[in-house]
Amino acid sequence: MTVESVRPKDTTASAEPPVAGGAVPLLGHGWRLVRDPLAFLSQLRDHGDVVRLKLGPKTVYAVTTPALTGAVALSPDYIIAGPLWESLESLLGKEGVATANGKLHRRQRRTIQPAFRLDAIPAYGPIMAEESHALVERWRAAGGVLDITYESFRVAVRVAARCLMRGSYMDARADRICADLTTLFAGMYQRMVVPLGPLYKVPLPANREFNRALADLHVLVDEIVADRREGGQKPDDLLTALLEAKDDNGDPIGEQEIHDQVIAILTPGAETVGSTVMSLLLVLTEHPELGDKIRDEVESVVGDRPVAFEDVRKLTYTANVVTETLRLYPAVWILTRRAVADTELGGYRIPKGADLIYSPYAIQRDRRSYERNEDFDPDRWLPERSKDVPKYAMSPFSVGNRKCPSDHFSMAELTLLTAAVAHAYRFEHAAHSDARPRIGITLRPRRLMLRALAR
Repeated sequence: MTVESVRPKDTTASAEPPVAGGAVPLLGHGWRLVRDPLAFLSQLRDHGDVVRLKLGPKTVYAVTTPALTGAVALSPDYIIAGPLWESLESLLGKEGVATANGKLHRRQRRTIQPAFRLDAIPAYGPIMAEESHALVERWRAAGGVLDITYESFRVAVRVAARCLMRGSYMDARADRICADLTTLFAGMYQRMVVPLGPLYKVPLPANREFNRALADLHVLVDEIVADRREGGQKPDDLLTALLEAKDDNGDPIGEQEIHDQVIAILTPGAETVGSTVMSLLLVLTEHPELGDKIRDEVESVVGDRPVAFEDVRKLTYTANVVTETLRLYPAVWILTRRAVADTELGGYRIPKGADLIYSPYAIQRDRRSYERNEDFDPDRWLPERSKDVPKYAMSPFSVGNRKCPSDHFSMAELTLLTAAVAHAYRFEHAAHSDARPRIGITLRPRRLMLRALAR
């Protein structure tokens, strides 16, 4: 399906989309996006394919169908911008691949893409396997109750750092990165849905903690870059590629771009993968039969030896569990874009400069796209069934030129990690575990406290 094929034949549309109900003075729909955003976004499709929301003084257009979200993602009429990206700019900057547009974004993609080619990923396999088995052994030695928030983000940071920015200097910084990101991603969501700019500069405790975490993360990135330069080593990794990258004039790229690119490597990868690991462990806890099937698959593929990266392609059921987790618990659950031209979408006029918002969470749980849409069913990703899923109804890594460059890397990492831990353990909730969704820029369980029971 092309972008054009999802547009109405009448391109002279002049109607405005309907306004969603439930707005309140001053905050508009922002209060509903704070109070219960998942439920609010999931019911918007009942009111139209495109609906208008009020976020404070802003009007935002919510896009609710798979076909139209695909059109937005693929069309040059919409760029990376809007409330989400404005809230992220203090963290990601304006010169990293996550937030750049146009020529700068295309050049940056060319710089980082070789690190994520399919033929490059096997080189990371031993590190992924080593970290997965180290996690299993650490849990065996620790015993007792595991703080899964800490454990998930720790392994995500370590894999990203060791594969893409190789060096032992990351070991001492992994915990600080995890703590900083936890604070930042919670605060940024609030800044997106309740855009009360000057109030976030008031020295309240929450604002001070946010600013402390932000400053510390930027210091960490500068230390990482400085350590690599001082060491004089040039391993074949993404950080070396950045330090040797050239701009369009053939000159070395600037320090700010290097800084923002390292942030773009560490932050989204660690946050989204860490959140997904938490959701996978929640799934294994609440559906123990899935872990039993994964264990059986691992044993049928590898026998008595430890599972390795080379086994991932054969672990089809395990990969389907990962895919179904990404469907029901997408870490990236909300996205925004901005129109750069007067255009139309779904028969409605979208003015230049308008901000659009859409939710992969809502799209991927829509009853119109999935039978038993709320059920966790890995077999829906068997070839004979997955062909019935509408196009763009499952896009956890996005599509088009904004598709996550590390999609194959992340799927291999998540499949290998899931196979290793499910083969070794069953899980149960411990005291004070809270599986309710934690709403931030990313989506994950609020606080998982689990016991890992050896099989």
